[in-house]
Amino acid sequence: MNELNPANWVDNYTDYLYSLAFLKTGSKEEAEDLVQETFLSAFKAKEGFKGESSEKTWLTSILRNKLIDFYRKKNSQRALSEYIIDTDSSFKNSVFDETNYGRFKSIIRPNYFSNSGEDYLLGKEFRDILEDCILKMPGKLRSVFVAKYLEDVPSEEICKEHGITSSNYWVVIHRSKILLRACLERQGIM
Repeated sequence: MNELNPANWVDNYTDYLYSLAFLKTGSKEEAEDLVQETFLSAFKAKEGFKGESSEKTWLTSILRNKLIDFYRKKNSQRALSEYIIDTDSSFKNSVFDETNYGRFKSIIRPNYFSNSGEDYLLGKEFRDILEDCILKMPGKLRSVFVAKYLEDVPSEEICKEHGITSSNYWVVIHRSKILLRACLERQGIM
């Protein structure tokens, strides 16, 4: 029966785990982060170690799970960036009037609530319409929009969580706001 010795993990397994992670990611920083996460997860889960495998094999399996999560996250992040690129021209055509110097189309122009708008905002009907409009947003835009405006998550955290650059973040926020405004206008709110 094999036993764990966490005090020796860094000395005994860092080079091996790092080389494995580096080969899989091609990034020194990512590999270092994954090895650190591996040690942290292993330390938290040490009570669950049954001793059926060697310490090295157990740590390697934890690293492999970390690598799987890394690639899942990377693919979902790439999907958001690809979505922005793929929808760029269709978005511009549906929102901006190129014959009028790229200004908003007349159906998208900003409009403002009347003086009684404050009372309306507090009403259930508006909240239902707002929720419906948010749910109609494409999922990739909606998750960033909800994090920013409903959950008050700082933009840096959102960029990190979704794996997008600051400029992509602002593109997503801008598109989300335009889609929300257009939806609210179709509902007769704005």
